[in-house]
Amino acid sequence: MTKSSEVEIRIITSAITAEVVCLYKSAGWWEEHYVAETFIPGMVRNSTCFVGAFDNDRMIGMGRAVSDNVSDAYIQDIVVLDEYRRRGIGGEIVKVLIRELKAKGIDWIGLIGEPGTEQFYARFGFETLKGFVPMKLGE
Repeated sequence: MTKSSEVEIRIITSAITAEVVCLYKSAGWWEEHYVAETFIPGMVRNSTCFVGAFDNDRMIGMGRAVSDNVSDAYIQDIVVLDEYRRRGIGGEIVKVLIRELKAKGIDWIGLIGEPGTEQFYARFGFETLKGFVPMKLGE
C-alpha cells in the first residue's frame, strides 16, 4: 500500500462495480453490451494483480495485470479520473503493478498504451517493441 498525497494505492480482489464502470467510461473504454454485474467482478477477481487508487473510500483510479504467473505479464487498464490526473497517481499504480509482478518472478512485462502515452511509460523503463505490431482479433 502506498499513498500519493491523500490518495491510497492498494491491491484489491474486489471492487464496487459502479466505480469501475465510471473509470472505464471516463477513459472511453466502456461498451454498452458489457454486463457490468458479471464483467467487473470477474475482471477484478481473475486479474493477476488489480490495483485501486482511493480517495477516502472512493475508487478514483485503477490498473491491472494479466499473466501466466511464470514468465510473461501484460499491464492494462491504467486509468485515473480526470480531476485526479497529473498528481502521480497513475505512475504509482504502474509502480505497484511492476513491483508485484517482479516479486512473482515475472521477467517479461509488456503493455499496449494509447498513442501519446509513450513518455509516461518510458519513465518506468518501458520501450517501444521495434519490429513488432500489436494485433487484436477482429469481431
